[in-house]
Amino acid sequence: MIKATRRQWINCGIVTVLYLLFLVWVKSWLGLIVVPLIFDAYITKIVPWSFWKRSKNKAVRTVMSWVDAIVFALVAVYFVNTFFFQNYQIPSSSLEKSLLVGDFLFVSKMSYGPRVPNTPLSMPLAQHTLPVFNCKSYIEFPQWGYKRAPGFGKVKRNDIVVFNFPAGDTVAINYQQTDFYTLCYEVSHTTIPRVNMDSLTREQQKAAYDIYYAEGRKLVLENPTEFGKIVVRPVDRRENYVKRCVGIPGDMLKIVNGQVYVNNIPMKNPENLQFNYLVQTTGPNIPEELFQELGVSEADRNTAGLSENELYSMGFTSTNSQSKLNPIYDLPLTRKAYQTLLGNKKLVAKIKIKSEKDPTQLYPLNFYTKWDRNNYGPIWIPKKGATINLTAENLAIYERPIRNYEGNKLEVKGGKIYINGKQTNSYTFKMDYYWMMGDNRDNSADSRYWGFVPEDHVVGKPILVWLSLDKDKGWFSGKIRWNRLFKFVDNI
Repeated sequence: MIKATRRQWINCGIVTVLYLLFLVWVKSWLGLIVVPLIFDAYITKIVPWSFWKRSKNKAVRTVMSWVDAIVFALVAVYFVNTFFFQNYQIPSSSLEKSLLVGDFLFVSKMSYGPRVPNTPLSMPLAQHTLPVFNCKSYIEFPQWGYKRAPGFGKVKRNDIVVFNFPAGDTVAINYQQTDFYTLCYEVSHTTIPRVNMDSLTREQQKAAYDIYYAEGRKLVLENPTEFGKIVVRPVDRRENYVKRCVGIPGDMLKIVNGQVYVNNIPMKNPENLQFNYLVQTTGPNIPEELFQELGVSEADRNTAGLSENELYSMGFTSTNSQSKLNPIYDLPLTRKAYQTLLGNKKLVAKIKIKSEKDPTQLYPLNFYTKWDRNNYGPIWIPKKGATINLTAENLAIYERPIRNYEGNKLEVKGGKIYINGKQTNSYTFKMDYYWMMGDNRDNSADSRYWGFVPEDHVVGKPILVWLSLDKDKGWFSGKIRWNRLFKFVDNI
């Protein structure tokens, strides 16, 4: 054994102290098993870590030097990605015009404290599926429970937050962008006629929803060719979503005519809040230049999609020389864009907010509420340590947190509620929960559709837009949005 030099002892001491401080921060004493390996790498060198450097075969040295560099890079990326920050790309328009499709973000794990991974054995930069190989990017064993290291603070109202999709615990591989539970209800429509819920009691309504879900799940499971394999994902391997937090633990939230109220106080709306409007022109189509000025992407330039009778009844009466209705668009607009169109009398004949009821199932999926996306609640957001009385009216709202997120066995037998085999009419929550919504309110799949975000699903806070690409433009015609580069998210 070669005697260690003074420099090796110093390097070993520095690395060991830094590593021990890291273990104290993440409270993971299992990591102490790595300390002897650090000591051996610097001092004893019993394990021949760099055996390939002594090889006389040049090819071996070349190949192993690349392997060594790649392994080091993967470990470094895994470490940084898990505990400090990660890259995230905005995939949908749910937060426009605050964050745009094509924005690339640095997401800080330190803002709310990084989570110790549920699935520690995973490939960095692959959320759940390895590209090309199309297989899982993680090994399911071991799986660790939820633990979060101390961070700079907690999620606050109006924060933009990256989190794991709560309803992404179960996924049909061929329908990965669809909430599995909503998919089951929608599929059951094909075989079971819907009943008039107004004519049923609460117990009968619950029984009807249970039948719908069971039938839909059966159809999905029996048709793997269409729906694909059904997989269950750990929390940290679920899809990453980004939304704005509008409700924090303990808040009472409701939406009235599109306005969010928290604890009966109207919440200040984001500057770039959008709603969908029906816009009828005086005859010509809206020119490309105006669409650019309004910031409406090609994907959002939709027609009204309603019959002429429906449009006439809504007051859209501007017609051409053939007595046909002039073009009518369905567009997401900010207040500023709305005012721009409203003031263009030569082009715009009528503009009206789109106010139809949302036909999509809203949360909770198995509870008849008559709510819609613009008139929702009131709903109380669970808080860690808070106790709620459970009733037939609110059980559907809180059964998913109780059963799925906090791991309890919840049953209803003979009209009585049993949690872990014990009859009860109350429950004390073990975690904090949040209510997330998109700024593009009529084009956002958010908490109105799949409910609360548990604290163990929170990933981090977007800090910086480091790149922004416009998918509607070419590289030589403005694809890079230079004005958005290196902008702090809080300042957008």
